Parts: sequence; C-alpha cells; structure tokens
Amino acid sequence: MSHSSGLDDFADRFRHALSCNNDAGNINKPDFRELDLGSPVSPLRTTRAPAASTSSSSSGSFSGRTGTNQVPRKPESSLTNSNTNNSSSSNHNNNNSGELSGSSENSPTARGFKPGHTRSDSGSTPAPLIYSGQTATSPALNVLPTGNICPSGKILKTGMGMVANRSSRSDVLGSGMGNYGHGSIMRGGGKAEPVSSRGGGGNEAVKRGGHVQGVDPEELKRLGNECYKRGNFADALSLYDRAIAMSPASAAYRSNRAAALTGLGRLGEAVRECEEAVRLDPNYGRAHQRLASLFLRLGQVENARKHLCYPGMQPDPSEMQRLQVVEKHISKCGDVRRIGDWKSVLREVDAAVAAGADSSPQLFMCRAEAFLKLHQIDDAETVLSHIPKSELHISSTSQTRFFGMLSEAYFYFVRAQIEMALGRFENAVTAAEKASQIDPRSVEVAVLLNNVRMVARARVRGNDLFKSERYTEACSAYGEGLRLDPSNSVLYCNRAACWFKLGQWERSIEDSNQALHIQPNYTKALLRRAASNNKLERWEEAVKDYEVLRRELPNDNEVAESLFHAQVALKKSRGEEVYNLKFGGEVEEVSGLEQFRAAISLPGVCLVHFEVASNSQCKQISPFVDTLCGRYPSINFLKVDIEESRAVATAENVRIVPTFKIYKNGSRVKEIVCPSREMLEHSVRHYSF
Repeated sequence: MSHSSGLDDFADRFRHALSCNNDAGNINKPDFRELDLGSPVSPLRTTRAPAASTSSSSSGSFSGRTGTNQVPRKPESSLTNSNTNNSSSSNHNNNNSGELSGSSENSPTARGFKPGHTRSDSGSTPAPLIYSGQTATSPALNVLPTGNICPSGKILKTGMGMVANRSSRSDVLGSGMGNYGHGSIMRGGGKAEPVSSRGGGGNEAVKRGGHVQGVDPEELKRLGNECYKRGNFADALSLYDRAIAMSPASAAYRSNRAAALTGLGRLGEAVRECEEAVRLDPNYGRAHQRLASLFLRLGQVENARKHLCYPGMQPDPSEMQRLQVVEKHISKCGDVRRIGDWKSVLREVDAAVAAGADSSPQLFMCRAEAFLKLHQIDDAETVLSHIPKSELHISSTSQTRFFGMLSEAYFYFVRAQIEMALGRFENAVTAAEKASQIDPRSVEVAVLLNNVRMVARARVRGNDLFKSERYTEACSAYGEGLRLDPSNSVLYCNRAACWFKLGQWERSIEDSNQALHIQPNYTKALLRRAASNNKLERWEEAVKDYEVLRRELPNDNEVAESLFHAQVALKKSRGEEVYNLKFGGEVEEVSGLEQFRAAISLPGVCLVHFEVASNSQCKQISPFVDTLCGRYPSINFLKVDIEESRAVATAENVRIVPTFKIYKNGSRVKEIVCPSREMLEHSVRHYSF
C-alpha cells in the first residue's frame, strides 16, 4: 500500500469512528482506538451536575494552532442514548478513553482492584492510572476531563492535516497550580515560570518559609540579594540559609550569608562562613576579599594580609592602604604601652579604630587597660562590658599574638587587672588562671598570675586580722599586698580603716586620699575620710564629705546624723548662735501671721513653702520638701497654706503656688516660684552652711 492510500484509509476510518450515527455497530467504540495511545487517564472530578443535565463542558485549553477540520460535537441526545445503551450492554467496555463511568461495578474498588490501577484483559502489565477518588458507593457523576489530556502527556492534534505534518517539537503540560489537567501547555518542553517570580507575592511566600513550587537555590539567592540591597539583612540571612540547605556545597551561598551576618554585626559568625566558603572553593576571590575585610575590622592584620594577597589575586589598593594604616597604629600602640605612656596608648587605639579596626576586641581591651592605668576604673569597666564576647573565640585567630601574648589570653589578662582593682579578688584569680591556661608561655601573664594570687592572700589575711582586732598586724598585711599592687584602692581603704581604729587619723586620711585618687567614686573611702576629719575637728572638710555621701546615700540615717552634727559644730566654730536645731525635725506648719514672723526671725536659715493643699504641683513637691528637711537639718523648714492663712499670703504678697522663700536671721534672701527639684535643693544647699 502506498503512503498516500494509507493516509486516506486512516482518515476514512477516523471519520467513521467519530460519526454521530447510532447504529449498533458504532456504539461504544473507544475514542482514537486506531491510534493506540496506551492506557486511559482518569479525569479529575468536577462538581456534581444537576439530575436533568447529561453533559459537562471542558475547561482545558492548549497552545498552538489546530487544524481546520474540527471534530464535530455530538448532540446531547446522542450522548444520552449512548450512555443508556452502554449501561445495558454486557459485551462492550463501558469506559471510553478520557471518560469516567458512573456505574459502580466498573470502578476500581468495586472490582477488587487497588485504587489507581486497572487490569488488562490480555494479561499484560496494567498501566497506572491517576486515581479519581470515586468509590463503589459514590454517586454517578456526569463529568468530562479538564483540558485536552492524553495518556502520554502529549497534546492530541485533532486536525487531520496535522497528522501528516506534525511539528517536531513536543508539547508538554505545564506545572500550572500543581493539579494535573489544569496547567498551561507549553511548547518545546519549556519549564513553567516559578510562582515566586510572578508579581510581588512570591517574595512574601519565600520569606514566610512556605513551599513555593519551582523555587531553586539560585532563586532564593536572588531574593536574598534583593533583601540585602534594601538593608533587610535578617530576611536576606533567612533566604541564604534556605539556599544553603538545598545546596550546602555552594561557596557563593556561604559568602553571601557572611555578608548578611556582617550587616547584622555578627562578625565572628561571618568569619566562619567565609572560611567555609574558602574551604569549599579555595580560589573563590570574593570570599577571600570578604574575609580580608573582616579580619581587618577585627584588628587581625596578618590574617587580613594573607587573604588580601592570596596567590592569583590582585589586592585592592584601597584595602591594602587601610591595612597598612591599621598595622602602623597597632605597632605604635604596642611601643607606647611598653613604656607606660597610657595617654598615647589611647590615642593610637582611637586612630587604629578610625582607620578600619572598628571591631577589634584586643584594641578595646587595650583601651580598657589604659583607662585602668589612668585610674579611670569606671570607664575601664564600661569598655570591658561592651566587648562582644563572640568575636574572641574565632578558631583562625586563636593563635594570633597581641602585645606578645595570644589574643584571647590578653582579654583575660586585662580582665584580671580590672577585677582586682574593683576588689573582686576571686574573679581576678580566675581570670588570670584562664589567661595562663591559654598562653602558658607568656612571661607577662605568668607575672600577673603570681601577683594576683599573692595580693588575694594578703587581703584575706588582713581581713582576718582586722576581725580579730589585731589592727597593727592587719596594716602590715594590707601593706604587703600594696607592695605587689600599688594601685589597689581596696587595700588602701582597708588599711585606712585600721589606722582609724588605732587613732592615727592623719594616716587614715592619707590612705583614704590614695584610694579616692585611684577610684574617685569610692564611697567607703570617702566615709573613712569624713569620719577622720570629724575626729580631727576639721568640720568644713567633714561637712563637704558628708554632703556628698548624703546625696549618694539618701536613705542612710547614720550619714544624715553625722552631717547634722558636723554642720552644728561648724556653725559653733564660726561663732554663730545655734537655736532650735534637732536632728530628724519635720516641716513645721504655720497658720498665723504672728507665728510666721516669730519663726522667720530666729537665728539661722529658714525656708518657707507657700502652698495650697489641693494644688497638684504642691502635692508633687511636698514629699521632696520633707526629704530636704531630713537631708539638711541645719535649716528650719516651714509651710503655709495661703487659703487657710490669707493674712500671711497678703503680707508676703504670694499669689502663685508653690512659692519658696528663704530667710536668714529674719531677712528674706531668696524667692523661688515653681522651682524644679534640682533648683530647690541647690538653693537649700547654698544656704545650709
């Protein structure tokens, strides 16, 4: 048979199969039987059709042009008759290709087959089905397949002209929304567009961590890069993490993750990510550059140079210049540190930080050490508390030396000194021992550890002797500790207490002054000096110290009483008359004009609070006036309610409350209207002695 006659015969048989005749020979002929397309595909279930309806339209579509010879659609009556005949016939198969039968005996579960499979009459291996989910008890559904779906996944060309002239490119079903039969059809086996790239909703889906069909690691990296450019480092990090989870061997993903960590200020973790990227790809230039920049910020000059000048890479001139400047200032810092020029140490540290080493724990520790040596202990402690601990434990920097000792050992070296200066001797010993464990070969660390242990023992021995009232021996014990650590304010203060007990108040003041020189805010040393001045009847110095203590310890009654007695003694030493002064006095309420004039005429200083009991501002400041009364017992405090004592208000011309007036020996010396607490106390303090 020739090729032309074969095609004609095939076309005739195909038209005959699709004819609308209802003769018995044409009933239930399988669609496209002659094409032998393999096993049928069960269509997707659609919504239940009304009882009177016998058909359902297809919602599928396909791309590409169809032939001019469209397949004619059967009339509704033909479909109905055909289904009726099918149900009564036992010699024909009821299921046509692409159709779902409503009869229960032909469903897979009703005939004992496993869902998703069918049995071949010829005994051949059954072809798999997409199980429709219908069971033996399911009601009959009048459904048609959604879309032009053929068992092989190809698009059937219904035009006869296309049978002979078929395109060489195959048409495949796109991914669509993930439901078989609803997708778009794409030419040439092209991939479906990822959901994440369609509009703005894709990024949000990725950020939420939900499943996004079609997203690959590169897409996650791209989204992460967009977040990074917008400064949204946390979301960028999350996206890079997901990309790494899908492709853990990618050096680029590790390097990008390091960039996000750097943006979040987590430099130690960023270093570890870059090191992993270099391990995965030793020639990855971007990771080397990023690692060099990180090491430079951490003050690790040699490590930065190693990656900046990696073989085969051209170093960035600007980065190289920054490295040289940082290296110069760190070198100078070491030189001036060796000679004890601590002010120059601070200058060089600041210069190195400004040049690029802005996150170096060692430079910050050097700054803390300089503050300590300059007796700025509070500043040293503040610097110590703000050093990021995570940056100290980077494996690649553990063997880097700083000022002759390992970097991590230097941290504990400085910490031990600060703990010792603050009187936390046990913590100091622990820190020094840790430094010695990290760098047992460092002579400087070994000397510090020995001194810290001996000073701690001297302090313990001195405390035991003091408790046993063996004050002279206690002085010797504290002196032994001071020979090892001549800048220890705690030992000076403890020895001052011993001198006070021995009645050697001048020596007590000397040691107290030494302690306050090292630590200006040392309250206990100030208390020792005030008590010694009191014993030596240096009333003016005693009053000054007690006033400072009164502000720092407002609830300490012992300090308040000591201040009161010192103020009274100071007034007496000046020849002033002292009347009606008693410790712990209260604000006196005045109701009459004669009583008011008598009170302000007494010798000394008197403060009068003019108020209205119902006024909110007066209610707020009245408790503070009571506090001042206890804090400054040498001043007589009065209060007048101008609504209850209108004669006093008129005589003093008071119209606004709260108003405060200060009188000295009967004469008004100051008037304050609606003052702040700070202003009021400043005025009271000024006239208190």
